[in-house]
Amino acid sequence: MDAPTEIRLRRQSRVLEVAFGESERYQLSFEFLRVHSPSAEVKGHGPGQETLVVGKQAVGIKGVEPIGQYAIRLLFDDGHDSGLYSWKYLQELGRDRDTLWQRYLDRVREASGRNEG
Repeated sequence: MDAPTEIRLRRQSRVLEVAFGESERYQLSFEFLRVHSPSAEVKGHGPGQETLVVGKQAVGIKGVEPIGQYAIRLLFDDGHDSGLYSWKYLQELGRDRDTLWQRYLDRVREASGRNEG
């Protein structure tokens, strides 16, 4: 997997812009990146152990740290910084953003429905 050709943190619009080559450019919101963190805290340690992260609409990113030649660590202003976003994972998030976001919104809706009953 080739490294992104550009990674740009846009704090005002709350978007991380990631480009792979000339043809792929993704805008990933801070909230989207936070709720899809590849950390064990969010992903769990196996299938079915995922944690539904909610209430992150206002989360910010304080910084981006390169990790070797294969990933970045995002430093969120809520203290979360344990997820390593590999180039492959960032590309998957970009390519599948709409599907992943809809699945997330559906899970939030299901969880809030259970809590009301």
